[in-house]
Amino acid sequence: MTVFTSAYFTMTEQEAIEYAKSRLNYFAPDAELDCREIGDGNLNYVFKLSDHKHNKSLIIKQAGPVARISDEFKLSPDRNRIEYEILDLQNKLAPGFVPKVFSYDPIMNCTAMEDLSDYTIMRTALMQHEKFPLFADHISTFLVNTLLLTSDVVMGHKEKKELVQKFINPELCEISEDLVFTEPFYDCPRNEVFEGTREFVKKEIWEDSRLQLETAKLKFEFMTHAQSLLHGDLHTGSIFVKEDSTKIIDPEFAFCGPAGYDVGNVIANLIFAYVNAKYTMADGEERQVQLEYLENTMVDIIDLFKKKFMQAWDEKATEQTARYEGFKEYYLDTVLRDTAAVTGLELCRRIIGLASVKDITSIEAYNSRAAAEKICLAAGKMFIMDRESFQTGEDFVHILKDCEKRF
Repeated sequence: MTVFTSAYFTMTEQEAIEYAKSRLNYFAPDAELDCREIGDGNLNYVFKLSDHKHNKSLIIKQAGPVARISDEFKLSPDRNRIEYEILDLQNKLAPGFVPKVFSYDPIMNCTAMEDLSDYTIMRTALMQHEKFPLFADHISTFLVNTLLLTSDVVMGHKEKKELVQKFINPELCEISEDLVFTEPFYDCPRNEVFEGTREFVKKEIWEDSRLQLETAKLKFEFMTHAQSLLHGDLHTGSIFVKEDSTKIIDPEFAFCGPAGYDVGNVIANLIFAYVNAKYTMADGEERQVQLEYLENTMVDIIDLFKKKFMQAWDEKATEQTARYEGFKEYYLDTVLRDTAAVTGLELCRRIIGLASVKDITSIEAYNSRAAAEKICLAAGKMFIMDRESFQTGEDFVHILKDCEKRF
C-alpha cells in the first residue's frame, strides 16, 4: 500500500482511491470506489471519487509544486491550506455559497471537499446560453458578506491584521501582479495575442503611456491596500451554478486586497459571456433575450451589491469613525472605482495575456473574434481610465454598449 504520511508526491487516480480509503473517514468500509482526474484548470489536480454502492462522492483537490499552465510558475503548495481555511471561513460568513470542506492534509497538500457534480461551471453554462435569474442576488450577497465583513469597518483591527498575516499568499499574488497588472500592458514574450487583434493591441494598449501609468497605480494599490479578504480569482470558471443555487470555488488566490477586485472580476467575465453570445448565436429573438439577460445581470449585481453593502454597514460596522456622516458613501465609492478598474484589467489581460478564456477563444470566425476582442479591450481601457465615474450598474453596461457600436 502507498504511504501518504512521509513525503509529498502527485497522486494518480488509483493512489487517490488508496488515499481516500486509508486517510479519510468518509466512505464506508465496503465502498466500491472509482476515480477520475477532472481538473482542467491552470494550477491543480482534482480527483472525483465515487462510491456507486452507497451513492456517495467526494472531491480531493491536490496542489502541485508548479502550475499546470506553465512550469515557469513555481508555487508553494501552502495555497491548498489557504483554500481549505478560506472555504471554511467563507462558509461562516456566507453560508451555503461555497462547498463544504472535510479535511486538509499538509503532507499531501490536498483538501477533501463536497462534490458539486450536480452543478455546472458557470462559464460553460453561459456559453451554452443558459440563464440563472437568481445569480445576481446570490453573488451580491456573497460579495458583501465576504468583503465587508472582513474589512476594518467590521473586524477588530488586531483580528484583521492577523487575517492579513495568515493569508499573505506571496506566490499567488505574484502571479496576479504579473499576469493582470503588468504583462498585458507591454509586448511581453509570454503574452498570447490573436493575430486579428495585434495591431489594435499595439496601438491602443502597448503604445499608450497614460494607460500604462494608470495600471502602475492600480498595481501598487493591489499590492499595498489590504482592505478585505478577497477570493482573488472570482471568474465564471470559479463559480458553480444551477437554477436555485450558486457555489463559489477555488479561492487559492485569496489574500487581503482591494474589495473591488472580486466584484470587477465577476463583471468582466459576464462581459466575456456577452460578446460570446453576440458572436456565436444566430441573429434573432433568442440571442437578444440572452444579451438582455446578461446586461440585466450586470446591472443587478452592481446595484444589489451597493444596496446590501449599505445595509450591512449600518447593521455590522464596529469602527467608531466608520459611523461619521458621509464616510460610508465615500468608502463605497472607492470600492466601485476599484470595481471598474479591475473590470478593465480583467478584460485586457484575458485577451492579451497568458491565461485566455474559452468565451473568446471558442469564437471560430476570424473577424467575429477580432471584433469581440476589440470590444473587450476598448471597454477595458475605458473602465481603467475613467474608473472614478462609475456609480451604478447602468454606468457599467453603458460603456459596453458604446464600445459595441464601434466594431
